[in-house]
Amino acid sequence: FLAAIAACSLLIADAQLKTPAPSPTQTIKQDFGLSSIELSYSRPGMKGRKVFGDLVPFGKVWRTGAHSATTITFGDDVKIGTTTVKAGKYGLLTIPDKKDWIIIITKQLDVTSPAAYKQDMDVVRVTAETMNMKDEMESFTMQFANVKPSSCELHLMWEKTAVSLPITTDVESKVMAQIDQLMNKDNRPYYAAAMYYMDNGKDLNQAITWFDKAVEMQPTAFWVHHQRANCLAKLGRKEEAVAAAEKSKQLAA
Repeated sequence: FLAAIAACSLLIADAQLKTPAPSPTQTIKQDFGLSSIELSYSRPGMKGRKVFGDLVPFGKVWRTGAHSATTITFGDDVKIGTTTVKAGKYGLLTIPDKKDWIIIITKQLDVTSPAAYKQDMDVVRVTAETMNMKDEMESFTMQFANVKPSSCELHLMWEKTAVSLPITTDVESKVMAQIDQLMNKDNRPYYAAAMYYMDNGKDLNQAITWFDKAVEMQPTAFWVHHQRANCLAKLGRKEEAVAAAEKSKQLAA
């Protein structure tokens, strides 16, 4: 009886043992455009093994990670290649090969083996050339790089191989629509609208008009005077730009 109790105690102790995951899960949330992209995947390690062409066979669908299926969630519509991908959650799969990979965005959220993959569920598939890295990447790694207001790249890296997936989104029309809408309200975002126009190569004369309105609303805000000076300088109105810059310095002191 006592031996049975001791054995049960050992089983309970084993059930409570927590050890590091061999392929830990990573979730990345990247602000992008006017929303975000969230990526969830597992990160297997090389552990002395040859990866591509062996552990990950060439020419076969790969879950692009380990354990659970890899998923990617777009907070807003994006474009991959020439295809518009609607906001939502998708599976991310790849078919690695020596010179290039096929990257797939699919409606399937649970593909963990080639047999489970259904090509008719593809939303978009694009081909990406492989790039050789100087140093080996021990753990499979995905990250967002070259993040700009309307474009970014998803980099996939393991062993000495890397591929890149360009992603774009339509920021321009959405921001312009917001400006048009908000300028018809009482609390108008003059400063933000002027900054957007100035930073994105739009009508500087309209931008300076909005900076003037922003100064009227916040006459002691030194940063408004500073950006107004920048806009005046871009317009070639140097004397006014100098005066606005001096005003900004006085207010900031």
